[in-house]
Amino acid sequence: MKTLYMVRHAKSSWKYDVEDHQRPLKGRGKNDAALVSQHVKNLVKPPQRIVSSDANRARTTASYFMNAFNVAEDDFELNHDLYDFSGQQVIKSVKKLDESLNVVMIVGHNHAFTSIVNMLGNQYIENLPTCGFVAIEFEEDSWDQISTGITKHAVFPRHLKD
Repeated sequence: MKTLYMVRHAKSSWKYDVEDHQRPLKGRGKNDAALVSQHVKNLVKPPQRIVSSDANRARTTASYFMNAFNVAEDDFELNHDLYDFSGQQVIKSVKKLDESLNVVMIVGHNHAFTSIVNMLGNQYIENLPTCGFVAIEFEEDSWDQISTGITKHAVFPRHLKD
């Protein structure tokens, strides 16, 4: 059985004159990343590995989850293929995950992540919001064989705010 956690990066700032890849999180994004990561650490098993897009906003979001789950540096990796907005590179990256890993978190971008949670999960999500977390379990024992799984959790920042 394989479990995939998908996290869309938290809210980024357009305040700075930097290329898209370098955009940082804004204050709300940092607050949401702290809120969601602290909530889900008590909800699900820790990931054995976190793989993040190498974009600044995704990498920073991933660091909140890494800290919440106490994931070691050796179990964190950056993957430029997750800097993908269509989803094709994301799916290829998931299918190539190390078979020894059963629980993996990936951190990336929309529109790819909304499409993928709907393609792989059994619960329709109209839009995976910034810092949205989705956990999908698969019956398959091989990443390259996963198809439709069961959406176990969908946690969005708005679910955790009064």
